[in-house]
Amino acid sequence: MIAVVDYGIGNLESIVNMVKHVGGMAQLTNDAGLLREARAIVVPGVGSFDACMVALGRSGLIDTIETRALQQSTPVLGICIGMQMMARGSEEGQQPGLGWIAADVLRLPVGPGIKIPHVGWSAVNSRPGNPLFAGADPDQRFYFVHSFHMVCDDQADIAGVGYYGAPFTAAVSRANLFGVQFHPEKSHRFGMKVLKNFLNYCGEPSRHPYDAI
Repeated sequence: MIAVVDYGIGNLESIVNMVKHVGGMAQLTNDAGLLREARAIVVPGVGSFDACMVALGRSGLIDTIETRALQQSTPVLGICIGMQMMARGSEEGQQPGLGWIAADVLRLPVGPGIKIPHVGWSAVNSRPGNPLFAGADPDQRFYFVHSFHMVCDDQADIAGVGYYGAPFTAAVSRANLFGVQFHPEKSHRFGMKVLKNFLNYCGEPSRHPYDAI
């Protein structure tokens, strides 16, 4: 079972539905017991960095999630601000991040013709061999809604790069930790492929044939 963390923020049902659509078993939960039993954990997030960090803190689930992620090497996928929260912090607010990835979250650079937030589809150049992008279509593109981006200390943590006036980190990966700035649940077959790859990495293979994704 893939646990989608319900801390009151995020496209919760749409993520659960997309995981099920590609053949996985997903459950929306704010129960620490279920998180301890889950094969993998998805941390969604939309809105502002501080609001997400405060809400996650109030949920009382951070210790459980960190134990699973950092001590038990449970696969974790952060989506949008769920990815940004893996960093040390964001210049959007004052709250500290989880600090799982050596990175800071900065505002997207402004340039001619560049409107912030970045809303829409962008191509992503993924790192070869990364399990999240196994079998990636060379024309893969994903749906983004963001004003900030993660800047990693170690380039090896960057799993995918997008471009919006300048290159930005579209995905990160370190051991069992994964994050995507885009919304796979809104990215049609490309997002379905990423979620299917995450299921495969977790040892949670699809229960019906989606090999064509």
